[in-house]
Amino acid sequence: MPGKSNIIEVRNLKKKYNGNTAVDGISLNIAHGSCFGLLGPNGAGKTTTVEMMENIIPQDSGQILYKGRARDKAFNQEVGIQFQHTELLAFLTVEETLKTFAAFYDKHLSVEDIIALTLLENIKKSLNDKISGGQRQRLLLGLALLNDPDLVFLDEPSTGLDPQARKHIWEIIKNMNKKGKTIILTTHYMEEAQSLCDTIAIMDQGRIIEQGSPENLIDKHCKDMDSPKNMESVFLKLTGKRLRE
Repeated sequence: MPGKSNIIEVRNLKKKYNGNTAVDGISLNIAHGSCFGLLGPNGAGKTTTVEMMENIIPQDSGQILYKGRARDKAFNQEVGIQFQHTELLAFLTVEETLKTFAAFYDKHLSVEDIIALTLLENIKKSLNDKISGGQRQRLLLGLALLNDPDLVFLDEPSTGLDPQARKHIWEIIKNMNKKGKTIILTTHYMEEAQSLCDTIAIMDQGRIIEQGSPENLIDKHCKDMDSPKNMESVFLKLTGKRLRE
C-alpha cells in the first residue's frame, strides 16, 4: 500500500540503454518534508534514476508514485527542478529571466519574493552573462522555486562554486527544507550530503547498495576506521577508490 507520509515512492525501477542496464530494479521511499540525497560514482545510474523520477525520461518497468498516486499533468506544475546545465538568454537580466519563467506556471510566487529568498537583489538588473558562478546557481535555484513546489530536485547545486558561494547555497536549501519543501539532491560533495540530508541512498552499478541517515551510515561503516569518520569515508568504503570516468 502507498505510504501516506511519502511524497515519492519508487518500486522496482528499471532502465536500459542499448542493452546495458543503467538502473536495475531500485525501490525508494522519500518522506514529505525531508532532504533526500542520492549519491554514487560516475555511471552509477543516479542521473537516470532522477530523470525518471522527474518525468523527463520514461522507465522501462517499475512504478513511480507521487503523493500516493500515478503522476499526472499536475505533477509538472507542482515540482521544481534545478538542472546542472541550463542555458540562460544572455540579453535578459536576472529579473527578466525570472518573470519569463514565471509565465510558464498556472500559479507562482512573486518574482520579488524569489529574488529575496535567493539573495539576488543586488544583481536583479544584471545581464545573465555578467553574473558570477555563485550568482548563476542562485538564479537557477530561484527558477526551480518559482512555482512554490512541494518537491524540488537539485542536481549538483553547488558544483564548481567557491566555499563561500557554496555555503550560501546550503543556507538557501536549509531554509527551503525548514519551510516543509521536500528536496531530492544529487551531489559529489560528501560534506554537502552530510550537512543537508536527512536520508542518503548510495547507488552503484544501477542498484541501491546502502541507505540511511548520515549519522547511522557513519556509525555503521566507520567504527573501526583510522580514517576520518564522515560520509566521504563511507562512500569510499562502499564504492571503492578507483577513479570512474
